[in-house]
Amino acid sequence: MGEPRPVKVAIIGGGCASVAAAFELTRPEHNGKYQVSMYQLGWRLGGKGASGRGPADRIEEHGLHLWMGFYENAFRLMRECYAELNRDPGQCPIADWRDAFVPAPQIGVAERSPDGTWLTWKAMLPPTEGLPGDGANGQQRWSIVDYMMRAVALLRTLFETIQRQDDGGHLDGAEYSAASWSDKRSPGVVLDGISQLLKYGELATLAGLTQAVGFLEAVFQSLSLYPENIILRLLDAVGSNARRLLEARLEHDVPLRRAWQIIDLTLATLRGGVRFGLMTDPRGFDAIDEYDCREWLRLNGASESSLDSGYLRALYDLGFSYENADASRPRIAAGQALRSMVRAFFTYRGSFFWRMCAGMGDIVFAPLYEVLKRRGVRFEFFHRLRNVKLADPAALEPGESPYVEALEFDVQAEVKEGREYAPLIDIRGLPCWPSRPDYSQLVDGERLEREGWEFESYWDERRARPRTLRVTDDFDLAVLGVSLGAIPYVCREIVARDPRWRAMIDHVRTVATQAFQVWMSEDLRDLGWNDKPIVLCGFAEPFDTWADMRHLIAQESWPHRPRTLAYFCNVLPDPDGSNGPAQREHCQAQRQQVRLNAIRFLNGDVAHLWPNAVDASGEFRWDLLVDPTEADGAGAPAAGEARFASQYWTANMNPSDRYALSLPGSSAYRISPLDRTYDNLTIAGDWTACGFNAGCVEAAVMSGRLAAHAISKSPRLEDIVGFDHP
Repeated sequence: MGEPRPVKVAIIGGGCASVAAAFELTRPEHNGKYQVSMYQLGWRLGGKGASGRGPADRIEEHGLHLWMGFYENAFRLMRECYAELNRDPGQCPIADWRDAFVPAPQIGVAERSPDGTWLTWKAMLPPTEGLPGDGANGQQRWSIVDYMMRAVALLRTLFETIQRQDDGGHLDGAEYSAASWSDKRSPGVVLDGISQLLKYGELATLAGLTQAVGFLEAVFQSLSLYPENIILRLLDAVGSNARRLLEARLEHDVPLRRAWQIIDLTLATLRGGVRFGLMTDPRGFDAIDEYDCREWLRLNGASESSLDSGYLRALYDLGFSYENADASRPRIAAGQALRSMVRAFFTYRGSFFWRMCAGMGDIVFAPLYEVLKRRGVRFEFFHRLRNVKLADPAALEPGESPYVEALEFDVQAEVKEGREYAPLIDIRGLPCWPSRPDYSQLVDGERLEREGWEFESYWDERRARPRTLRVTDDFDLAVLGVSLGAIPYVCREIVARDPRWRAMIDHVRTVATQAFQVWMSEDLRDLGWNDKPIVLCGFAEPFDTWADMRHLIAQESWPHRPRTLAYFCNVLPDPDGSNGPAQREHCQAQRQQVRLNAIRFLNGDVAHLWPNAVDASGEFRWDLLVDPTEADGAGAPAAGEARFASQYWTANMNPSDRYALSLPGSSAYRISPLDRTYDNLTIAGDWTACGFNAGCVEAAVMSGRLAAHAISKSPRLEDIVGFDHP
């Protein structure tokens, strides 16, 4: 008998989840058991994280992409990828993962003051031990009790900081420090101490509040030993006394007001954790997912000023958490919101944020493409999935599970001589994705370019030919790694037959997003921003998030190098009456709307960030914009608002580009990659039930690893960091 033939796996889509699944299935330890082919719309990998190089080799992205320090699975993937790639640092400027990612500890939120001016709340979050992706050796698997303990420790730090400021830099010598009380584990001693504090009003001082938090630390270490009513009484007393003690100063002392808002939200979280039994409920955070985050915090005593704080608005902004892209409808499931906050703030390693030192396509998807290609993965670019065809139910044997019979594609373009498309270009030694396909590799490429075929547009249905992959002949197993927005159009048969899939697309909703980038001739200090590079949320609509990305300019090829590069992004409302894909003009109109939004924003709001970027009339100084074509001497330079045409903006309207939301009550409708309803199909994407139900790189990688486990039982579920569900 010969060697068993490899299992043929077709992976559809080229985003983080798909490439993570391919990476796991082609590990050397599988000994070539899985023969993987990837089918991708257009000419590049990346999904919502795709980027390309445009004029002057400038980096053009779908939006702002930053990695967070708790992305353990995603960083582990990239660290292993770069190690296997083993680039020569003498030949490639980004050879190691530490060349690719650098810490970005400076964060900020914007908030509008009572007089209407914008204030910026900036913080430099301290580095922590280790690096993201270090591995599981000795790594704690966090429980909700652990998170609550860290929340109590945060309270203690905040009260001690306020106390030191009030007392000239030192504690006032309370009889029992918080540290000493947290070591007194005897429930009788702790209960007696709590009783004394509540009875004699000792919580009326900062020293008493700090002492009370010490008792809370002891209580949360052994929560089952204490009556719930005592815990809630103590939390209520800490909150009411802290508010009474600080209230008179909050209006005029902005730093104190911000500290108080965090205290207030933390107390509400602790109170809710006790009242809703999160520490003992087997569902964990998911037990409160039917509530919106603000709604749940309000139920547990958070004040309206804290609920409207820049800190909490940043949570909604970072996740595009606005139902129907309506800024007046912020909505995120409370359980996922809390999971995001505690993991982000309490488990980050090295740095809170990490910046990529080139575009996400260059840093993430080009290295992964190269490694997977070396491992034998076949890449089929220019393949638009049209239908996942199920076997006829009448043809199934008794007890046989439904399965995928065929995958139906449009081949958008043929590669000359039947070769495999070579997608990367070299930018000074760094493999990158271009912003446009290489038409010279395509059959009739000159005609396709002249006719303006849009290979990444859902609305452009032109094709070279149809192609059908049949089970057994062409594939054995399929991994559906397309975005949620595409599911209604490529899985019509499954949606029609399967109530769970219909419920999923009805309840797990998506939004379109918008973004623009500007390159400017003056540095930010000259424009009036006198601080370090920052990521800022909570700013004015329609672009509430801004990042200083000047570090990327060095990777570009400008004849006259700009001195500032800024990214802006936000949700993009669908036009009234829009209900899914329409004509190409629909997308073009939305792109025009983003251009108008950006121009209005630069003329009206950016002065709050960069006061020197506007002229005496308050209009944006359009001459600041650097045009990559002007060095070619092609005609007179554009003037005024017309100069914005030289910059980059995008309307992410395609079904595959839409962002999956975590709306209240929606998590229960997500389907897991481990679901075995269809015998030869698994799913992958940040829209699946993957243990972190949010639209982000980490969720996508977790989902891709789960899809690989569904096929190969590897990686082990316990090795997928953060996947704590049965």
